[in-house]
Formats: sequence, structure tokens, C-alpha cells
Amino acid sequence: MEKMVRVRFAPSPTGFLHLGGARTALFNWAYARKSGGVFILRIEDTDVARSTDESVKVILDSLKWLGFNWDEGPEVNGPYKPYYQSMRLPFYQEQIQKLLQTGKAYHCFCTAEELAERREKTMAEGKNWRYDRKCLHFSPTEVETRLSRGVSSVIRFLIPEGETTFIDMLRGDVIFNNTELDDFVLLKSDGMPTYNFACVVDDALMKITHVIRGDDHISNTPRQVLLYKALGFPVPQYAHIPMILGKDKTRLSKRHGSPSVTYYRDKGYLPDAMVNYLARLSWASGEEEKEIFTRQEIIERFSLDQVSKHSAVFDLDKLNWMNSVYIREADQSLLVQMLLEILLKEQIIRPEEVTTDFTRYCEKIVNLMRERMKYVGQITEDAKYFFTDNFEYDWVAFDKVLMDVDAEDRLLLCREELEKLEVFNVESTEDVIRNLSEKYNIKTAQLIHPLRLAVSGVKGGPGLFELLEILGKEKVLLRINRTLDQIKIRKKKG
Repeated sequence: MEKMVRVRFAPSPTGFLHLGGARTALFNWAYARKSGGVFILRIEDTDVARSTDESVKVILDSLKWLGFNWDEGPEVNGPYKPYYQSMRLPFYQEQIQKLLQTGKAYHCFCTAEELAERREKTMAEGKNWRYDRKCLHFSPTEVETRLSRGVSSVIRFLIPEGETTFIDMLRGDVIFNNTELDDFVLLKSDGMPTYNFACVVDDALMKITHVIRGDDHISNTPRQVLLYKALGFPVPQYAHIPMILGKDKTRLSKRHGSPSVTYYRDKGYLPDAMVNYLARLSWASGEEEKEIFTRQEIIERFSLDQVSKHSAVFDLDKLNWMNSVYIREADQSLLVQMLLEILLKEQIIRPEEVTTDFTRYCEKIVNLMRERMKYVGQITEDAKYFFTDNFEYDWVAFDKVLMDVDAEDRLLLCREELEKLEVFNVESTEDVIRNLSEKYNIKTAQLIHPLRLAVSGVKGGPGLFELLEILGKEKVLLRINRTLDQIKIRKKKG
């Protein structure tokens, strides 16, 4: 009988959850869910200087937002706790003793300065540097004497001769000549384990069967395979998935659009859309025309055989398109709640302003903007005029449209007729503009453009008459008056 699949996602809490990390988590999660296995979250926080509780919270919150519920890990626990590496030091000490006792690891007393000097000399001779094993042949007595005197040391792994081979589920057989590896450090002088050592010990003790991770780790794998064998642990299966790059084929960074999951959450992207988009980076379902997948469809169709070996390219335009599809199908109340959270977070409104009437107002805005939104936060970026009467004008458009010789008179006509309306809605406001156009032989656009700029400050946006209805008669008249004042001010300035 095959062992139950046990996979893990093991981020380091030194910042936000990167989109590349989120996709790695997704592939592990989907693989576990499809196979009926276990998805484990482990926090690799042995870098004490850079790891923070805040980063842990950000990572956990990001994974929850994406819906990648873990079966074992922080806040859940499980049979192999704790799931923070900083709390697992006794496990590493136990395994390090095994390696020391069997001669597969040794103490190294070389200082950083000594190593730098020898490395520099070797490279000046045109040779490749790897640790020269100066400390390997110290006798047990010499080692004990140095330790008893408090001489600082690290513990290194003794690389055996020969080759190291492993099977990558995407690439097949991968072979490394052990001469390419040097006796890497397992335990630092402060007693903290290095990445490769802690990773192997934890994966082994947590019974991980498949390691699915980025291909930037492929050079670590031969070292880890050697460690598994030295410790007598079974070697898991490996799948190294390709990196996510920007359109310029360089590593994904802020210049390509933020690489942070929380950025997209806070901008008002839908988690289902983000999961769908991440799944399509390097994974082909075999259905060429299909782009939109539910979570259940991703789980049912997911296979590592369909993951490309080639780097994926992050395309913000495609993500925006995909998110807009989800927005159009989303429940109205969800979008309104997202908008309210953004307004509060950006301090556009205060908590006490979230009344029943204001929520209904936001419902109207979402309903009007839904068809043109790429993400919910676009409302506060492109349409701040919904939330303040003192918006900034697009002054280039202002001068072009409103400083026209007849624009002021046309605005006055609009104000006069709109003010007479008892019912202020799409139909009545449109009738006013159409009637004025016909009565004074003015093109409709010559009324619509000045009026739009007067009430919103910008030249584009949703349908004008729908906008007027949502703003309401009082706000519309107030804004027309404000704009008329601005026209006078700019005329005086010449």
C-alpha cells in the first residue's frame, strides 16, 4: 500500500508572502487535496535576526485569505508539533549527535576572517574554492580541548566521494558530482541549524513524502539527499517548479506589479481569482480554451505531470482581466463589504460613517462600477468623487472643456434646469440635457462633458445620468456651483 501523501509549505517569516510562495503553497495544497493527503504548514524561523512575529501573521493571514487551509501547523497543531523551527532545537541537536558519532560531521573552528583569507588566495590562483577541511583531521582530544576552552565552532557535514542522484518529478534523473559540493555547515556557532539541515530533519520527522518547491532550491537538493542517507531517513520525492518572472524575464519584483499577496488583497482582488490565476502559471490542464477554473476544478485536474519546466511570466493585465470576470459574477454584498474595508483602511471614511444609508450608497456605486472594475480598489483610485465634494480636478481637462467661451453659460443652464426637478433620477436628468440640447441647438456632448467635469473632476467614468442619480440633486448642484466659482477664479488669473 502506498504511503499517504504528506506535503508541506515552509515559508521563512522575513517579510510578506510572495506570489511565488503563494503558488508553491497552492501546488502543495492542490496535490494534497487531490490525493486525499495532508497539507502541512511549517514556519522556518531559524534566521533569528530577520524573522518577525509580524511576518508570521502576514503569512498566515495571506494563506487564510487564499483559502489554503492547512491540516497541521500553527493554530492547528498535529502529531509532529511544534511547527516553528525555532522551537525544534532539541530535534536538531539529537540528529547532529548521530552525525558526529558516526564521523559524518565534524567541528570546524575556522574563523570567518581565516576562511575569507584562504578563499581569496585560492581564487587568486584561478581555482574554485570549497572548504579545505583544515579541521577535519583534528583528533577527538584536540576537538574536546578547544571546545572546553570555549573556542567558537560550527559543525560541518562531511561530503562523501562519488555522485548524488535524485529523481525530479518534472525533470527526471538529476545527477550531481559530489566534487561540486563542499562540506557545508549544519549547525552555526550560535547553535542554530542552517536551512539544509533543519529542512531535512523536519521533513523526515514530519514524514513528508513529496517536496514540491521552487527550482531555485534544486542546488540544495543533492546536499539534502546526502543528509537523508547519512541519517538513515527515507528520501522524499522531489518536484522543483519553475520561477515566476516579470515580462522582461527577470525575477518578479515591484517593478512588475507588487509581488506581495497582501497588496492584491488590500487592493480588492478576489481570492478565487488570485488562486485561479496562480494555478495557470506553469500548469496546463489540457483544456486549451479554458481559463476560468473553480477551486474544485483545480483540485480535480491538478497533476505535476502538467506543470511546465519553463519559467512562468506574471502578466498583470491578464490577472486584472481574470479578476474582472470574477467581480462580475460575485455577490453584491461581498463587493460592498470589500469596498467598505478599503475605504476604512485608506481612511477615506471613519468607522462611525458606516451607516445603513452609507452602505446602501456603496451598493449603488458598486452596481454602477461593477462592469468596468478590474479590482474593487479601483473605485477609490478612479472615482474618489463618490466620497468627497472637494475632489481635485483634472486641470488639463478643466481648461480644455470648462474654459471654453460658452462652457460657463451651458453649466448655468444645466444648473437652472436640474434645480427644477422634483424627481432626480436617470430619466429626468437625461431629459433635461436632451431638451436643452434641442432647445438651444447645442450638441449633447457640449453639455455632457462640462457637466461631468463639474460633478466628478474627470473627463471619463460611468454613465453620466447614472452618476447624477447616485450623487443626488443636492451634491450635484453644490458641485456645479463649486465649478462655476473655479471657472471665475481661473478667468481672473488669465
